[in-house]
Amino acid sequence: MAGVDLLPREYGYVVLVLVFYCFINFWMTAQVGRARKKYNVSYPTLYASEADNKDAKLFNCIQRGHQNSLEMLPMFLMLMILGGIRHPLITASLGVVYCISRIFYFKGYSTGDPQKRLSIGKYGFLATFGLMICTISCGVGMLTA
Repeated sequence: MAGVDLLPREYGYVVLVLVFYCFINFWMTAQVGRARKKYNVSYPTLYASEADNKDAKLFNCIQRGHQNSLEMLPMFLMLMILGGIRHPLITASLGVVYCISRIFYFKGYSTGDPQKRLSIGKYGFLATFGLMICTISCGVGMLTA
């Protein structure tokens, strides 16, 4: 395959990390679905109203954990795909850190105490910063080659 030959062989790790994140997203989606049933929040309601639902904060924290992950997803994907062209092993490693931190971010948020999302979840921001550096390096390398 001609296009694949242009990428470093190790780029396969980047691809596998991206698939790993898909499974994490499926898991978070399922958690929100379970919370909808448990806390009686029907579609299409995005967030529960505290006036109507005594468990609104718990549901909203679960929903927010997933929603925030979806909000960050385009940036994560772009940084992984582009940064991995030049630095596939570093990018894949940072991607694994990001993925694992997202699990802890979601689980912490799901407790109903939003501050708990940052205990281990904060390392996802460091991974994102590292991915930005890899992507900048890729862009600069392309311009100077």
